[in-house]
Amino acid sequence: QVQLVESGGGLVQAGGALRLSCAASGSIVSINTMGWYRQAPGKQRELVASITTRGITNDADSVKGRFPISGPSAQNTVYLQMNSLKPEDTAVYYCAAGEWTHDYWGQGTQVTVSS
Repeated sequence: QVQLVESGGGLVQAGGALRLSCAASGSIVSINTMGWYRQAPGKQRELVASITTRGITNDADSVKGRFPISGPSAQNTVYLQMNSLKPEDTAVYYCAAGEWTHDYWGQGTQVTVSS
């Protein structure tokens, strides 16, 4: 089993920045990929960005160039640096991890961007 704990969400004005962190623990040796998803009210959960242990990243078009993902660090933490935030980025952000698919999920952290 893998446990994921997110932190770093909050309220920010449009144009501002936040950094989300996701710390993994447990059977982390099995993890090859980690990612961030988000779910806005009334919408489906969508992939924001993902990264493999080889450093291969995948970003959604809506955040490309604004939300670089990095990690995992030596502390098994993945970061999502969110820059130039827009009101449409408001959502609950979830961290996910797994060997080849994202099978483990964190509890989510709220990000609210005011206009």
